[in-house]
Amino acid sequence: MSSRRSSRSSVSEEEINELISKLQSLLPNSRRRGANQSLHREVDDLSDRLSDLMAGMDHNSPGAEIIRSLLR
Repeated sequence: MSSRRSSRSSVSEEEINELISKLQSLLPNSRRRGANQSLHREVDDLSDRLSDLMAGMDHNSPGAEIIRSLLR
């Protein structure tokens, strides 16, 4: 995780790791190394976007609660 992400986010690193695992399980497996690296970059980008979204929300807002429920 980048320090930029962890310092601004109200989402725990554990929650982000769970989201990454869930995203990876939804995407088809690829045997090609380049495709795996691309997938990793996409997951990292989605994690960054989620962190930025959560950082801009009130931790107790309905939107934040919806996002946390999706991570469970």
